[in-house]
Amino acid sequence: MDVKQLRYFSAVVEAGSLSKAALKLAISQPSLSHLIATMEEDMGVELLLRSPSGVRPTDSGTTLYRHAKTILRQFDQMRDEVSLGCSNEVGRVAVGLPTSIAAVIAPQLFAELREKYPGIQLELFESMSGYLVELLANGRLDMAVLFRDVETTGITVIPLINENLSLYGLAKIGKRKSATVRLRDLDRVPLVLPTKSSGLRLLVERVFAREGVELNTVGDIDSLPTMLSVAAQGAVGTILSSALSKLPIAAMPFRMIVEPELSRTVSLCIPNAMPQNAASRAVQRTIESLIHQHSGLWKQSSTV
Repeated sequence: MDVKQLRYFSAVVEAGSLSKAALKLAISQPSLSHLIATMEEDMGVELLLRSPSGVRPTDSGTTLYRHAKTILRQFDQMRDEVSLGCSNEVGRVAVGLPTSIAAVIAPQLFAELREKYPGIQLELFESMSGYLVELLANGRLDMAVLFRDVETTGITVIPLINENLSLYGLAKIGKRKSATVRLRDLDRVPLVLPTKSSGLRLLVERVFAREGVELNTVGDIDSLPTMLSVAAQGAVGTILSSALSKLPIAAMPFRMIVEPELSRTVSLCIPNAMPQNAASRAVQRTIESLIHQHSGLWKQSSTV
């Protein structure tokens, strides 16, 4: 099995379709199908499940895809370092940022890297944290900012700040014109939250249960803009990062949750499988600096 086969297989998995992957790779679909069939024959296992709606990897295919992304990233890193010098800050660096973090640092991150390290090509993935965990595990990211404070197998976790969470919408809940809202004031209050796979949802459920406050989740939404839009209508609220008040879509009453504070640790997570090069170290330093520089935003509250 060679690097070309791994690239083609990865493209098929990511496209979810042989025809779409063939178009992107500029090869014929029969040639691509033959290549995948050859890989399956060589490995003695089925790698893709085929259906009229497309393809998806089998368990073996998922394992191959995860390793393929790591190998391809190492290969590209090797090529960059050999051709340009391993001590230079050059090459592609893939970073995952949750929307609450990206809203604050992404523009400045691009600007600083372009100014200080013009040889770095930044790939930025902005999404809900659950999807970023998946990308990190699959080897598609060099690093990601995630909400965790404990080490994970194969991942170095560098805690950066604690992020306070706020109630968005429902201005009539709690004391009027207060910059904060007590957790017990949210007893049975209708809320929309991320789905149960989300770390934020698990945190909210755990704290509400611990404090004896009844959580009334009336909608499971894995889209941050949609949660904010729903909360802006006034009938329900949502619990999200205080820093999101910087976004135009979050232009609504928001109050930091207190008694107790609802917060989570923001950490930079880096896979251990592949050694960092000069470019990824430069991006890491820049992210750490920007988050510390703007740390006050994640602690802010606002009057209604």
